Amino acid sequence: MKFRLWLGMAAWLSVLLFSCRDEIDFDSPSGSLSFSSDTVFLDTVYNQVRSETYAVKVYNRLNKNVRIPHLYLEGGAASPYRINVDGKPGTDFRDVPLRANDSLYIFVEIAPTANAIEAIAEDRIKFEGGSRNQHITLFSVVQDAEFFISTGDSPKFITENTVWKNDKAKIVFGKLVLQQGKTLTVNKGTKIYFHKNSSLILEKESELVANGDYKEEVIFRGDRNDPRYDTLPANWNGIEAVDGARIKLNFAKLQGGNTALKLKNAKAELRNTIIHSFQDFGIDAENSTVEAHNLVMNSFGAGAARLAGGGDYDFIHSTIANYWTANTTGDAGGILIDKGENAPFSLKLQNSILYGSNANMLTILPSAANVFTYLIQNSLVKYDRRSAGFNWEGNPMVIASKANESPKFLQTGIAKMNLRVAEDSPARNLGNATIAQIVPYDIVKMSRLASPTAGAYQ
Repeated sequence: MKFRLWLGMAAWLSVLLFSCRDEIDFDSPSGSLSFSSDTVFLDTVYNQVRSETYAVKVYNRLNKNVRIPHLYLEGGAASPYRINVDGKPGTDFRDVPLRANDSLYIFVEIAPTANAIEAIAEDRIKFEGGSRNQHITLFSVVQDAEFFISTGDSPKFITENTVWKNDKAKIVFGKLVLQQGKTLTVNKGTKIYFHKNSSLILEKESELVANGDYKEEVIFRGDRNDPRYDTLPANWNGIEAVDGARIKLNFAKLQGGNTALKLKNAKAELRNTIIHSFQDFGIDAENSTVEAHNLVMNSFGAGAARLAGGGDYDFIHSTIANYWTANTTGDAGGILIDKGENAPFSLKLQNSILYGSNANMLTILPSAANVFTYLIQNSLVKYDRRSAGFNWEGNPMVIASKANESPKFLQTGIAKMNLRVAEDSPARNLGNATIAQIVPYDIVKMSRLASPTAGAYQ
């Protein structure tokens, strides 16, 4: 019995030894290795902020096992990049095995400490040995940044009148609060990045002024800069304003959060501004005032705007669209009027487009408590009487407007969004010339005084 047991163990050990020998039987590569990419472009990062992790694959397309004699970061320990080779972190690796017709992963990230305003960070992963030396280029842009970091549940406060210049990106972690009565002025070209669940909050009588320009917009977005995050929602919370606070945006872009602008007893002046890709609303306003000229909106899970309680809301030469495809959450609606209390309430939609994938894009919920007035003038609207809450035909509040005629947007997909309209669009020449004089130039600074097109683009 013991003899059989020893015989079985000997046989098992011999198999194990031969197997182990096969695992370590590697040669230096006689041919070239292959890579999933010979250049890795990492997203723009900021000093002292680590990037997300990127992956590149190394292939051995030979019919034999090979050993890579030397694999290393050319910049060594001083490099802003960090690599991980098949689960092992480091900057220098020797005798890396790679089986026949197999591959290994190299994971790459960048964690810069440089304080350059803007600099190119370049390095190489080098492969030495075999028939020839090879390399993978790593490339990123590093920017200097100013940080606003809240501590635990305690927000970070801006306690004085402040001007943000465009020499540094602004990175917000947590809640950044503009203190009561103070003004934050943001110069053109400034980029403001918010970490997950972060927000900018305006206290009573404070004011946010964003002075952008065409092609030098002020950017509000999440802090993930990889291009795929450009159109993803829920990367940050949004901007909140209460009790007489004022938001003045000119040539600004807000993208990729939960609700872009949340107003309560506040005021927003929106000029030449683009808002897109928010999980809930673009504008969620209660008892507030919104004046929008050349406003462009698209892609919202709940709706483009929820206007509640009371207030004054004027949209002139605005393009409000909703072609939501990010996920199945929400109603993907247009403008929802919720007259929930006894307060004066007015809505004007003039020389504008309100359209989207839903059957109806303007809903007025029934309420007898409000003094509510509205005007739809020289505009193009997606309308369904079953859910709109108002009549279109024969309505004296609907003037020279068109229902359910496609504006023929050039591109509604958010990745390549272009909400200009085609030459044969029914929005062409629809605008009222007198109203166009209020906003004589469109969002790209083209004159619209002759034959104005409805919407933000002439």
